[in-house]
Amino acid sequence: MEKMKLESKVYSVLKDKIQLIKSNDRAIYLVGPIKLPVNLYGETVEFKWYCWLNYDEVTEDYEKIIEKLSSSNLAEYQQSSVLVYGDFENNSEALIRMHSICHTGDIFGSKRCDCGFQLKQSMKKITEHGTGALFYLANHEGRGIGLFSKAMAYVLQENGYDTVEANESLGFVNDSRNYEDAIQVLKSLRTKPVTLITNNPNKLEALVNSGMFVAGRVPLWGDISEYNEKYLQTKIIKSGHLEAEGNCSNE
Repeated sequence: MEKMKLESKVYSVLKDKIQLIKSNDRAIYLVGPIKLPVNLYGETVEFKWYCWLNYDEVTEDYEKIIEKLSSSNLAEYQQSSVLVYGDFENNSEALIRMHSICHTGDIFGSKRCDCGFQLKQSMKKITEHGTGALFYLANHEGRGIGLFSKAMAYVLQENGYDTVEANESLGFVNDSRNYEDAIQVLKSLRTKPVTLITNNPNKLEALVNSGMFVAGRVPLWGDISEYNEKYLQTKIIKSGHLEAEGNCSNE
């Protein structure tokens, strides 16, 4: 009886923080917002954090979903999340970043890529702008090939392959990332135009094709060194990444 009371109390706290986003025959469960104070370049900045989970059961019975989670091995799933800053829903202008997880760059500070730099710079740009959101996409490691395959791709890169050649030699396409779930979450949080922080035209195209109005683009280059110069050049030459600032619209 005591356990049932505890579970009921827990659910009463959680129920208003969970929402269902239906996507075809799948469910995206979004939990948040949660206060998340972040140390950003020596200053504490308070974001609102959301996390989402793809699940095979579509229901608004959130208590049922919560009960099932404890028996699921969620460590085998990769849950993405989003950091929101300011009045993201209502402000007329907002910056967003669709950031792919990079275990080596984001966590260890690897200089083989510019991902760690882009992560922190995006957060800085968003806070300086006053409103925005950083989407952290956990199933995008190595442009969608996963961490283990990325490690093998790194071995190939140390033997003369560039990023694209390494991925394709392992049987993958150059870039297999999909932004559908992130865009569904974005639309649930904001309907007004957004300005995208990116050098990647595929991200712009995904947003525009979804019907989301994109007001513009902010480029994000930096942290160039002897370790990542070839990697960055390959992004431009083979993946079509954009160097100059540009605008994009649904027209």
